[in-house]
Amino acid sequence: MSPVLYAGIAAGLLALLVLVFLVIAPSGPKVPLERRRAPGSVVEASTLTRMTDRTVAAIDVMIRRRASIPFGAAELEQAGIRMQPSGFVLMVFSAATVLALFGLLLGSDTGWTVPLMVVGVACAPIGAMVLLRIRTARRRAQFADQLDESLGLLAGALRAGHGLLRAVDAVSQETESPTTEEFARVVNETRIGRDLSDALDNTATRMRSDDFQWVAQAISINREVGGNLSQVLDQVGHTIRERNQLRRQVKALAAEGKMSAYVLIALPIGVFSFLLLTQPSYFSGFLGNIWGTAALVVAAILLVVGSIWMMAVVKVKF
Repeated sequence: MSPVLYAGIAAGLLALLVLVFLVIAPSGPKVPLERRRAPGSVVEASTLTRMTDRTVAAIDVMIRRRASIPFGAAELEQAGIRMQPSGFVLMVFSAATVLALFGLLLGSDTGWTVPLMVVGVACAPIGAMVLLRIRTARRRAQFADQLDESLGLLAGALRAGHGLLRAVDAVSQETESPTTEEFARVVNETRIGRDLSDALDNTATRMRSDDFQWVAQAISINREVGGNLSQVLDQVGHTIRERNQLRRQVKALAAEGKMSAYVLIALPIGVFSFLLLTQPSYFSGFLGNIWGTAALVVAAILLVVGSIWMMAVVKVKF
């Protein structure tokens, strides 16, 4: 093995350590650093800290210059990731470096070095986007499942004599995440002067919940014409409860088709990766002429088209 490869492996391990211990799971102290310092003391930052701060600052400048970024603050917030966009971009860059060096290590004795490095670099941002979408979809699904219970608490607080805003605040303290975070955001927006109906509509739009849109409309109509809001919320909650039950039934019936789609998608990728790692010379016949390369390209295109087709078939829109 060449010295360049050894240096690449060392750099990859260093980037992996930085990714794990400084980005993903930093072991921060429970007591803030400012409280542990003596008044008036000056503590010099380490070289690694200064380099990290400069990198994060440079990433912040690049983010501000762009109108739209794939890993913005809104996307991270909807996914439930409490991290600044610059820190998340740094984590994606570290992951891309590690995957590229891992590809270099796997393809060191074959002709797949550059393709594996390119695939490794591309997998980091794609994987980050997929992770954000999965976490966002899961968070919205949890919000929809908790909505009937939240409406029951809201109606109970209204029957107990609390005002509407105080009832919303009570729901934000008694429920679980993500409902508690969304209702707390509604309360905070109303405290700084935003209308309650607009705050509820914004939450329904952000969570993409038609059920909560009904709740926002019911509250808005009640504020204009009056009436027994607790009774209206009970009726809406009963309807949402039945819809959630039907949604769970549909999800259970579609689970087998989704699992079959996942297996059929992962099977050719797994077999190709296994043969590439165990017998790299197996695909030399395909790469040795233009017809073999064209066959691999056509197979990849058909795999992508078939995957999209199967995912569209097993996806049930409720």
